[in-house]
Amino acid sequence: MYRLTVSKDGLGDYYTLQEAINAVPYNVSAEIVIKEGIYREKIFSDKKDLTIIGEGKVLITYSDGARELLADGKKRGTFRSFTAFFSGEKLRLENITIQNSAGSGKDVGQAVALYLDVDSAELFNVNLYGAQDTLFLAPLPENEREKNGFYGPRFKTERKRTKTVIEKGEIRGSVDFIFGGGDAVFKDVLITSIDEGYVAAPSGHKEWEGLVFENCVFSSPTSMIEKVYLMRPWRDEGKAKFFRCSFGPHINKKLFSPWPGREDKAELSTFIVEDSKFI
Repeated sequence: MYRLTVSKDGLGDYYTLQEAINAVPYNVSAEIVIKEGIYREKIFSDKKDLTIIGEGKVLITYSDGARELLADGKKRGTFRSFTAFFSGEKLRLENITIQNSAGSGKDVGQAVALYLDVDSAELFNVNLYGAQDTLFLAPLPENEREKNGFYGPRFKTERKRTKTVIEKGEIRGSVDFIFGGGDAVFKDVLITSIDEGYVAAPSGHKEWEGLVFENCVFSSPTSMIEKVYLMRPWRDEGKAKFFRCSFGPHINKKLFSPWPGREDKAELSTFIVEDSKFI
């Protein structure tokens, strides 16, 4: 096991997480311990087998938004707005917070905090903070609905199945803030809506599991009443399932909303709510 330490006080192996990731050879298993602090950096990792563990309060934050114009005059777009991107075969994150602080989706568009394209990922006590499109779970859908809409790290790669387990922690956002085609299980996670919108926007294949929420609490710090839907399918065969969850008054009693312009395809999606309640 390759082990490294990141610390802002200079007492670790590296000052930044990206420096530590860059130092890891691709074909080895590595563990990076990141000491308490605020790390203002944009993270990219394609390492094969990586574990990152936070000690104390660790915040990784950046502020790229989809509407930002780049030097070539083109917009950054959703899939280049991430604060942290991970691919590879295995990933484990523990006790860290990843934030995209770009602002409201109404102002900056999509702003991804965490982009996961890992064969098998585990997150324990990880907080993900953003507004629109906080957490993306690869793969992308097969086809775009707008030209270059998928431009980013996995624009032209094979759409392979991924699996993620997220336990404890908080995911915060407003519009479609948990989205993508990957399979993911959320256990005992606090799901916080900071504005009206939609929680899950799945796009996976009909043979896959989709998004599964178990014992999760859906809350909001606002006074919204029935302004948030649990799911709208980003692609027709998207799946989301909710078991033993608790919903605050911000959740619309209809729970499900079709994708605009795809109302006639809503029956192709899978939406299940069992043993759950409003609180």
